[in-house]
Amino acid sequence: MSQIPLVPESEIPLPRLRDDNGLLSWIASIDHKQIGIMYLLATLFFFALGGIEALLLRTQLARPESQFLSPDAYNELFTMHGTTMIFLVVMPMLIGFATYFVPLMIGARDMLFPRVNALSFWLLLFGGLLLYFSFFAGGAPTAGWFSYVPLSQRAYNTSPGLDYWSLALFGTGIGTILAGVNFIGTVLVLRAPGMKLTRLPLFVWMNSVNSVLILGALSLLNASLIMLFVERQFDMRFFDEASGGDPLLWQHLFWAFGHPEVYIMVLPAFGMISEIIPVFSRKPIFGYAFVAGSTVAIMVLSYLVWAHHMFAVGLPRIFNIFFALASMLIAVPTGVKIFNWMATMWGGAIRFTTAMLFASSFLILFTIGGLSGVSFAVVPIDWQTTDTYYVVAHMHYVLFGGTLFAIFAATYYWFPKMTGRLLSERLGKWHFWLTFVGFNTTFMVQHFLGLMGMPRRVYTYPADMPGWALLNLISTIGAYILAVSVLIFVWNLVVSWRRGAAAGDNPWQGWTLEWATSSPPPVHNFERVPPIRSHRPLYDLTPAERTNQAGWSAVSQEIPQPTYAPATLALGIIFVLWGLATTWLISAVGLGLIVLALQLWFRQK
Repeated sequence: MSQIPLVPESEIPLPRLRDDNGLLSWIASIDHKQIGIMYLLATLFFFALGGIEALLLRTQLARPESQFLSPDAYNELFTMHGTTMIFLVVMPMLIGFATYFVPLMIGARDMLFPRVNALSFWLLLFGGLLLYFSFFAGGAPTAGWFSYVPLSQRAYNTSPGLDYWSLALFGTGIGTILAGVNFIGTVLVLRAPGMKLTRLPLFVWMNSVNSVLILGALSLLNASLIMLFVERQFDMRFFDEASGGDPLLWQHLFWAFGHPEVYIMVLPAFGMISEIIPVFSRKPIFGYAFVAGSTVAIMVLSYLVWAHHMFAVGLPRIFNIFFALASMLIAVPTGVKIFNWMATMWGGAIRFTTAMLFASSFLILFTIGGLSGVSFAVVPIDWQTTDTYYVVAHMHYVLFGGTLFAIFAATYYWFPKMTGRLLSERLGKWHFWLTFVGFNTTFMVQHFLGLMGMPRRVYTYPADMPGWALLNLISTIGAYILAVSVLIFVWNLVVSWRRGAAAGDNPWQGWTLEWATSSPPPVHNFERVPPIRSHRPLYDLTPAERTNQAGWSAVSQEIPQPTYAPATLALGIIFVLWGLATTWLISAVGLGLIVLALQLWFRQK
């Protein structure tokens, strides 16, 4: 591709609202594109916090018997790192991309419920801030991102951090459920003429299936969080064996959410890869129907595998056998996708842009994580490796080597559409190679640490354990390399947003509808959309349809005006939850904000 010259910044409009009044216009925005950008900026902020926490943890573990962190500080950082990365980074970052691109990819002007879309974002942001306020309110949570009972019960953990943890995740969970409902409705109702469900872009398809997963899994989590909170506050004893409860009930409820959650954090990434690899291989996706169908199979099976997290708790043998077989079976539809992506690349005219480098590496790293995951389905292997660093390595190969590599690929792929500018490929290559080297240096050795018996969730380890000190030092060095790579990525974002090369409307010669509008898109997205004959509508256009827009359909969708109601309502909900952990006065303020927000909501058109 020929070099695209730099142009003056003033000639490329940055993403804007209808009436640009600075920061207030963003707070009042119901434009899905601005909300998507706010999702990505907020999750980037939380990603920085989670990354700092990880560096502190790795610094503590770089040498044996270190006193860099106290045990309590380590437990706080460990809990906050896991919670942040799962609930405030990976999942909402994927929702942010979907918020921006799903309406564009189906030829719509916005989400079906624009105000609910804004409410979902503000619940995420305010809920995340409430969680981090726990540092200043008596201490952050210390029971791990999974908060197993009885460790999380008040008899063993009097810190208010766990109450903040429960309430903050409950608030963000409401927003996530609302987002899932909104995506399902948007795709079912607002598709362009001719876009059957069998012609959806795979990113839209997988995000839609993912939204169904969200409804079931996050509802389970929110019910669990309510039970934990009222047990801690009102002595309800759902999990107290002496009072007729069962501590394993928490594990069943949490992992019945937790394993579908893994796929909630992976399926949209699969969709990203399914869009990027065909474009940079100049071939249609191999086996579209198999890729789409295997996604549904994953959704169903993901609800049948949770107890492989519990093989060590003494479940009846028949249960262990069932969940072991289900855990092996779910690898089949996942493997189908891997072979489809490889077959798409085979014989293609591959362009190894930064986006394609990340996408190609995703295939390797996610496969490693998937294979180590299958090993947990073998009960005797699971008994030996559970609660060791082997699990830590597996989880990060799936969620970092998998999902975050896909997110990086998607950022380089879609940044030109969002801003009208290209990210620097030179900085992008530096970012890729440092990330690839740093990631594998950090987490590959943790497989061996786990097989050597090093338990996870420990703040230090003895100096006389052979090999542990060296492998932990290597892992920590890799973590700092990763930190450098992230700094380069952020620098690339900032510089390219302001002074990047002009991208044009379709710099990658993509085939889906987002490339049929300007870069960045106007507020209304489209005046007209082309006829839809397959999942690659721009590829199918005839010369007359390209040049004269013959046969294109007009888009009509009324979009509500900007309003402060969603942000105010979200703030009120979080204040009510905050007051439950402190004083009724704060909850009273929250109720007042909710009343005000509802008046604004129903008064404005």
